[in-house]
Amino acid sequence: MDQGDPGDSGDQTAFFAAYDALLRRWPADVTAVDVESPYGRTRVHVCGPESGAPLVLLPGGGTTSMAWFGNVEALGRDHRVYAVDLMGDFGRSVNDGAPLRGPEDLTAWLDAVLDGLGLEQVRLCGHSYGAAIALRHALRRPHRVSRLALLDPTNCFAGMDPRYLLRALPTLLRPTVARQRAFLLWETGRPPEDPAWQDFLDATTTAVRSKVVALRRPRPEELRACAVPTLVVLAGRSRAHDARRVAAKARDLLPAAEVAVLPDAGHHTLPTERPAELNRLLVRFLT
Repeated sequence: MDQGDPGDSGDQTAFFAAYDALLRRWPADVTAVDVESPYGRTRVHVCGPESGAPLVLLPGGGTTSMAWFGNVEALGRDHRVYAVDLMGDFGRSVNDGAPLRGPEDLTAWLDAVLDGLGLEQVRLCGHSYGAAIALRHALRRPHRVSRLALLDPTNCFAGMDPRYLLRALPTLLRPTVARQRAFLLWETGRPPEDPAWQDFLDATTTAVRSKVVALRRPRPEELRACAVPTLVVLAGRSRAHDARRVAAKARDLLPAAEVAVLPDAGHHTLPTERPAELNRLLVRFLT
């Protein structure tokens, strides 16, 4: 493991400054490590007791491991937390090895990260796109996942709302701070409560990502065969999809899963704003 940085230069400078400002809000024992894999270096932030059960956190697209700043203290009381910057996305993971060509590469990448960390089996939690990666891993590698938590998962149990995708498209194609803020205000109904998180989101408009792999929904028979204990937490005000429809689909396709809806949460405000209720759900389920 290497603790070096991929380099803060050009338009990345503001992004990494905002990233580091959030990292300073983490518990004092946090350690940044880089895990080598065939795909490049993966940045992982580690905290919590060394004797704690390993818990791997996968963020939503475009948010990096910093998205967990409101959760890691509570989750790290009883767990050894490993918060990952997704390969191919924003952050300090560097895809300078084999390219990510498809979903199979994401599974192989996460296997390599777990191997590099010396983790045979973990509790796995993901938000949004990170939840889709986590679910796929649990379906492909059930022996490596003892418990699975999916936070407002996208393309897992139902499709995304076309209106959300149309609203997101200009920000994805030509990101600016104004477009980013307008899109998030439309989705959440209010600006971020935390100024440091607002600064981070603004800074992502100048950050660099290599490639984000599109993931299709698992087949119904795959989901019904899943035996990994699962918690699905949905944002009641999400505009990425219809939370009630996703909840119904999750209950139908994963009948043994626990499904909860946080009525006041939006897709992009989970898990970053008012995380106390989410933390209670996660701690109870994971422990």
